[in-house]
Parts: sequence; structure tokens; C-alpha cells
Amino acid sequence: MKREIVKIDEDKCNGCGSCIPNCHEGALQIIDEKAVLVSELMCDGLGACLGHCPEGALQIEMREAEPYDEIKVMDEMIRKGKNVVTAHLKHLKEHNEFGYLKQGVAYLAQNQDKADFDIKEVMNEVHHSISGDLKQKQMTQQTSGFAVMQNHGGGCPGSQSHSFEKQMPVETSGPEVQSALTQWPVQMHLINPMATYFQGADLLVAADCVAFALGNFHSKFLQGKKLVIACPKLDSNKEAYLEKLIRLVDDAKVNTITVMIMEVPCCGGLLQLVMNATQSTNRKVPVKAITVSIQGAILSEEWM
Repeated sequence: MKREIVKIDEDKCNGCGSCIPNCHEGALQIIDEKAVLVSELMCDGLGACLGHCPEGALQIEMREAEPYDEIKVMDEMIRKGKNVVTAHLKHLKEHNEFGYLKQGVAYLAQNQDKADFDIKEVMNEVHHSISGDLKQKQMTQQTSGFAVMQNHGGGCPGSQSHSFEKQMPVETSGPEVQSALTQWPVQMHLINPMATYFQGADLLVAADCVAFALGNFHSKFLQGKKLVIACPKLDSNKEAYLEKLIRLVDDAKVNTITVMIMEVPCCGGLLQLVMNATQSTNRKVPVKAITVSIQGAILSEEWM
């Protein structure tokens, strides 16, 4: 399957860092005075960084992309040196991609002969420096909002991936109903289809307004599912949504898709988007469509 991804011309790049704060996924970093794509896993190919490069060193290329393979990525990263490898592994850890992190570390342990650096130093730095990095980010955010880090080390804090298991079943009654959300981010432009929590998951694709209209959204519909939200009328670049949905089916291998939309006519575009995506995938997954009234009633619920 082909997909769009950022390509960096190292000869043109002067390391100014203007692209860094505009990569919402934090996939770009300045290393050894050059912009580096430290994680293809996190690059969604939207190109928000392109217009901010004064040297024209960034472009989006369409190329064949196999499902994400950490071993292949590490085989490429190790040739770029210690700093790039360290940044890549730290990036995985910061985004809670511990499965891929374990694979990357195992690769280093088995391929010391390919590295021109001491892999123990890399592992030690990745293991010990994350807490300090996060503290520095928190201090920066507290003093200047979501400011750009002085070292250009990351992207938008709101798009950082999180997976959080609930310690007890979600309450369905009582004065306070617990949230059933178990991952972040949820907005479709910000989600990473290859995040480990999407692997084999039951996926809920909900229009933005659904959770506000439906009182039991968390307890009845979200529980046990991973969530992405979108507005088919107001969101831009919905072509990127189509690509992400295809990757969720073919690469993340989601188990089922439930689409929840409002009864208003414009909301039907979200269901159509999902159906178009599933017609372009190599795998076939069951799709359920649920329509919600503006007063919070379920108007229809059917498998497509």
C-alpha cells in the first residue's frame, strides 16, 4: 500500500528547526544540526511542517509503505549514528510504544557489530533521561503554554499517544459515571494508525457531536473499544482520514468498526467515508452504523 510521508533533503536543511513545532506528531527532531525523521511510525504525511521550511528542504513523497516494522527501521537508523538511534528509542518510549521499544532494544543487543557506538550508552540514556525530559516539557508548558522547546525536541503535547487501562469496570449508574476512554489522542487527524493500542482492537468511529448528545456514550458504546472522532462537515483534508482508516484495517488489523453519527444530513458523510475505506482495503471487517437523534435517542442500529 502506498502512503505519503515526509522526505528531508539533508543538503538543503540548515538545522533552523522551524519545521519542528509544526509536526504535531513530534516525528521530526534536530539532530547533529539537521532535521531528522526519527519515527516513520508517527509521520502521518499531512505535511503541516512543509510551509515552515525557509530552505525548501521538506517535501511529501508518495511511496510504497509496508506495515510498520521496527526491525527494518532500526536497521536504517543504526547507520545514522548514536544520536539518531537514541532519539528514535526515546520517542517510542515517550509515546508509550513499549512493544516497538522492546524490539528496538533487542535489535541493538543483537547487532552491536553494525554500530560505530556503544549500544550500552544508548540504552542507559534512553532508560534514565525520559523522566528529566518530561519534567522539562512540563516546566516549559507551565511557564509559556504549549511553547516550543528550546531544543526543538518534540511536537504538540496534545497529540502525544497514551494508553491507559481502567483499574475497575466502568460504572453505569450512580452520581458519577467513569470515562471508558483508554487511549489518547482521539481526533482522527492526530491519531497514529500504527499505535499498538489499535492492534486487533474494536474501533469506534464517532462524529464529534455524538458524545454530547448521548448520555450513556461511555458506559454503553465506548467501553471495550478504541476511539477516533471526526466531523465530516467541518474537518479539512478528509483524504487523510480515508488513508488512516485503510491503515487501521489493513495494518493495525482492527477487529470491528462501529460508526456513530448524528441524524443531521451532513453527518452521513462519516459513514460514507468509512464505507469507502473498507471497499479499498485488503481485509474485510464488519461495520455497524448507529444513528443518534439530536435529543440523544438511538434511531437506528444495523450492520452494513
